Amino acid sequence: MLIAALAYGRHAAREAFDRLLVGAASDIAESITIRDGAPIVDMPVSAFELLALAPRDRIDYRVVGRDGDTLTGSDVTPRPENTGTPVFYGATFGGEPARYVSVTRRFAERGYTGPVEVIIGHTLHARRDLAFDIAQNAVVVLGAAGVVIAVFAWLAVLSALRPLARIGDALARRTPTDLSPMSEPAPREVAALRDALNSFIARLQRQLDANRDLIADTAHQLRTPLAAIRVQLDAVTEEKDPGQQRALLDRARNRTVALSRLLDQLLSQGLVIHRGDSARRELLDLRDIALEIYEASELEIAMNGHSVSLDIPDTELWVSADRLSVTEAGKNLLGNSIRHGVPPIAFGVSRANGEAHLWVRDAGNGPDATILARMDTRFSNGASAGAGGLGLAIAHAVAVNHGGRLVPFCDRGGFEISIVLPCAAAS
Repeated sequence: MLIAALAYGRHAAREAFDRLLVGAASDIAESITIRDGAPIVDMPVSAFELLALAPRDRIDYRVVGRDGDTLTGSDVTPRPENTGTPVFYGATFGGEPARYVSVTRRFAERGYTGPVEVIIGHTLHARRDLAFDIAQNAVVVLGAAGVVIAVFAWLAVLSALRPLARIGDALARRTPTDLSPMSEPAPREVAALRDALNSFIARLQRQLDANRDLIADTAHQLRTPLAAIRVQLDAVTEEKDPGQQRALLDRARNRTVALSRLLDQLLSQGLVIHRGDSARRELLDLRDIALEIYEASELEIAMNGHSVSLDIPDTELWVSADRLSVTEAGKNLLGNSIRHGVPPIAFGVSRANGEAHLWVRDAGNGPDATILARMDTRFSNGASAGAGGLGLAIAHAVAVNHGGRLVPFCDRGGFEISIVLPCAAAS
């Protein structure tokens, strides 16, 4: 701003004193008359009165006739290189920089035809004084305005940051268990930070709820199977009949296998819910997911004596998803069908209405209607029922976290359940 003020002062001073020079030169040019075929210069007082407005400066002038002879003034006064009227140019006068103007008046009279050039100039002291004065005044005004602006800016910053202090105080006063949304009023710019904090708090709340549910589910689901296994093993030690001992051991083994499967699904459920907020999505071909699920389930398929057909299309089916979560959900659906479904069983992917379907189909009637009605929740009526319920809950959570849904369908041909996900464009 200081540089701009100085530049403006120089420009304003130059404009003012250039007009003064033009006025003085024009007065001199107007005073020239032709007598007996020769131009006569009668220097007007008004011209010198104009030049007296720069009292510290020295004046130089020259009047030149058509033949280049000096009519009056100093013979050494420099003439401009360009022609025209008026013409401004710089030169030196008495060793000092000076500013000159050339004004030409043309005559066409009987005794004299041609131009008369009036040159007048002065040194630059008054220009510099005026430029400095203008710049100084401008800087004073700008400085005062800057102080006022700084005060208002300081007040504005304090006002804008006050909601941050309120938000900080509110967070400091909260107990570790208080994860309710923050409702402190704030301007639009600070509200974005408050809303981001609320979103983060909501994710923390979901994670804590998931951990709490996992602990509660684990405690509830494990108590009964473990107690039953312990009772059966105690009975083995007291039973004398080898046949009864074998039967009790087989029952204990079956319960152990069911308990192991339940533990796997509980851990899978906790993993899927945790990754719902934290896992990065990637572009996946759903056919690759289906192949991975099928290969991971081959041992279970062989152990149950079922044959499962794999149906995948020839073209890519892209989705934006977390590979581990979708794989776990698909393995749970296929595992439920293998254990509880009626052969023949089919598993695959397809596209319909711009959506990708990861589906499992068997020839049975599917789960009970009450189980399907509660497939978005966890429940248990024994180890096997609990595993089936958890499998549906896991698949439902994965579908919802990916912007999709879990769709069951039953007709005379059997039961089908699908994880429906939005299709994504290939990169």
